[in-house]
Amino acid sequence: MTEAWDAAVEAQIRGAVQRGEFDDLPGMGKPIPGRGAPYDESWWIKSFLEREALPSDLLLPTPLQLRRRIEQVPDEVRDLPTEQSVRDFVGQLNAQIVAWLRNPEGPRVVVRPVNADAVVHRWRAERTRREIRPPAEPTTATAPTTAGTSPRRGWWPRWLRWR
Repeated sequence: MTEAWDAAVEAQIRGAVQRGEFDDLPGMGKPIPGRGAPYDESWWIKSFLEREALPSDLLLPTPLQLRRRIEQVPDEVRDLPTEQSVRDFVGQLNAQIVAWLRNPEGPRVVVRPVNADAVVHRWRAERTRREIRPPAEPTTATAPTTAGTSPRRGWWPRWLRWR
C-alpha cells in the first residue's frame, strides 16, 4: 500500500514540475532558514516573532511574564495622566497575578500582587520632581574643593573610606 502511495505522490510531483508549477517560487535558490551551522531547533519560532514584530517575552512561562511586568510597572505608569489611571493599571496587573496564584502553572516563582499605594506614591514623587526641576543650564565653573579632601570622598561608602 505504501509503495503505491509513494508512486502516486511521485507522479503528481513529476507532473507539477513538467507543468512549471515550481518555477519562480519565493525563496528559490536560497538556503532553508535554520538549516545552517550551527543548527538552531527554534529557528521557526524566532523567525515568526521577528516577522510579526512580537516581543520575545511571549515565550516565557506565565510567572516569569508577570515578574517582568512587575519590574516594568514604574516605566509603564510614568506617563499616565491621573492617579486613578495608575490605580487602574495596577489593579489590572494584580487581577492577572491573583488569577495565576489561584491556578499556578509553570515553574514555582514567587509572584506577589503589587502595592498600588506604593506605586502611586512613587508616581506622585516622580511627577513633582519632573515639574519642579528647573531646566539644566550649562555651567563652566567647577565647584571649589577644600584643601585636604578628595573630590571622590562623598562617593565612597563610609566603610570603604581610607581615613
